[in-house]
Amino acid sequence: MASTQGAHNILVASNRGPVTYEVQEDGSLRAKRGGGGLVSGLSAIGPDAGALWVCSALGDGDREAVRRGIAEDGVRMLDIDADVHADAYNGIANSVLWFVHHMLYQTPLEPVFDAEFRRQWASYEAYNRAFAEALAAEAAPGAVVIVQDYHLTLVPGMLRELRPDLRIGHFSHTPWAPVDYFRMLPDDIAEQVLRGMLGADRLGFLTQRWADAFTTCCDALVGGLGDTRIGVHGLGADADFLRRRSHEADVADRMATLREQIGEGRRTIVRVDRTELSKNIVRGLLAYRQLLEDHPEWRERVVHVAFAYPSRQDLAVYRDYTAEVQRVATEINDRYGTPDWTPVVLHVKDDFARSLAAYRLADVALVNPIRDGMNLVAKEVPVVSDEGCVLVLSREAGAYEELGEDAVVVNPYDVVGTARALDAALTMPVGERAERTKRLAAAGTALPPAQWFLEQLRELEG
Repeated sequence: MASTQGAHNILVASNRGPVTYEVQEDGSLRAKRGGGGLVSGLSAIGPDAGALWVCSALGDGDREAVRRGIAEDGVRMLDIDADVHADAYNGIANSVLWFVHHMLYQTPLEPVFDAEFRRQWASYEAYNRAFAEALAAEAAPGAVVIVQDYHLTLVPGMLRELRPDLRIGHFSHTPWAPVDYFRMLPDDIAEQVLRGMLGADRLGFLTQRWADAFTTCCDALVGGLGDTRIGVHGLGADADFLRRRSHEADVADRMATLREQIGEGRRTIVRVDRTELSKNIVRGLLAYRQLLEDHPEWRERVVHVAFAYPSRQDLAVYRDYTAEVQRVATEINDRYGTPDWTPVVLHVKDDFARSLAAYRLADVALVNPIRDGMNLVAKEVPVVSDEGCVLVLSREAGAYEELGEDAVVVNPYDVVGTARALDAALTMPVGERAERTKRLAAAGTALPPAQWFLEQLRELEG
């Protein structure tokens, strides 16, 4: 057991924290604060709750802040060795666990669990141990700790050994792999992941499907859940924030620019994604190309507004995928474009205001992931769309569980079927589109971020 106990009653642990630091030219540090569900949730409990967010220092600015003793109230950054963090984050979390849960491997060639994998796994253990030790040191007796995501699957078990008095939760923001796919991991590693998570009192998942997959893995590999409870919390969009933010001046400016790029009187098919391999952007572009081929009447009458913001560009496979997105978009424009019509308006530089502008202009929202824990874009667009939009939604998105009844549902691998769905969405009667949008917005905001967090907190405190 840890020799000291801290003063914090509520603790959150995640790889990325609510603030990052940048080193300025004069050597000073500039703090940049983030948003999201956890930030909203911790804000909702109030400043007197004794909350602490434990996170990793992610870059040189963060590490310098730790070394200088600079800290935001309620945040503790861990200066984990940069090489250890890189092995744990890129080598294991993003290149193994993410690939397993999203079923992304090209199995004739990968994965290869060799000596290099074992070396990186040791870093993943060390990275998780650093979090467990920090949480053990900072938590008050009987405190509640909520650990986030696949980066930290070993923390609950490690923390349980250090501080058995704590009430520990873990929340998975990704899908969970079916047992046959999960067993691709080496047997000892698969068991270590499951037992690590089962150190928690309670585990949260975005959908019942992912919760059931985890339970099946436990039944098959470690003899069941033991005393660990399972809960489902379908994270929703923050309607108040989105509606307010989408009507600010910078969004109006972006809308004017987009309207000019789209052209007068044209319909819009909008997608907003990071260039994650799981988001299926390339097949979405191919489906749009198929639409133009099968339905020439849509040429010059519709534009695919595609925002594909680069993600994990330190991994070669992600750089290659981003390049392929750009190549296919260019190919479509070269083949079908005319002097006054650009079929695909592609942007790859992240711009939240421009994303909201596209949401407002959307006639159709295309959300077609191969596999996705939830996909908040599917929930956000109906909230913001000015004229109502039709949601074309993959049945492999977690959001399908809540939104499928009012979406046009697609098999994400079926390009021809997705092209048909886009045509059906574009030709849907205005009244039906409006009614569906209303129901989608209600379902998508049923559990806003602050409530999502507080619901888990209450379950653990109770």
